[in-house]
Amino acid sequence: MSRPQIVPYSPRWPDAFDAMARKVRAALGPAALRIDHIGSTAVPGLPAKNVIDIQVAVDDLAVADALAAAGFRADAEGLCDHRPPGDESADPQWSKRLFVEPADERRANIHVRILGNANQRYALLCRDYLRAHPATAEAYAELKRRLAAHMPNTLTYAEVKDPAVDLIALAAEEWAAATDWKPGPSDA
Repeated sequence: MSRPQIVPYSPRWPDAFDAMARKVRAALGPAALRIDHIGSTAVPGLPAKNVIDIQVAVDDLAVADALAAAGFRADAEGLCDHRPPGDESADPQWSKRLFVEPADERRANIHVRILGNANQRYALLCRDYLRAHPATAEAYAELKRRLAAHMPNTLTYAEVKDPAVDLIALAAEEWAAATDWKPGPSDA
């Protein structure tokens, strides 16, 4: 596992998402209820690892097996998301399936989650909050750059970064309540 590399925002990331989302849609068809561009590459101007994060919302995680049949590679470690402190929802609210791109394709993480579960909402809420709050996104970018410079690998980087994202999520929950936030239409 290599040291994380944070790169400047690329205006090509939305197109890279669109291309990979089409492949996901072809593999899952109508079982993919939503396909959304999430994570830092989904926030204009935010530096990130050059890996497109995609969230696929489904009714049943078993449908994710169709991704493997289409050449996407399952990550056996990616069966549960980080749970924020104080969350008291049932464990299945944080279950997921994680896949990476097919061999020789552009780097992507495909997070398959149940529509309406806490982890599916969390990803969209954090993305939308950062899009609406550029100063928070800028502070988060600086944290990411500093962490990447000192973390030995991407796993450690993610583990240390998770509490910072939890802080963003706490502010995002207040923002969501004040604005009556709801996820917009699916990105793909």
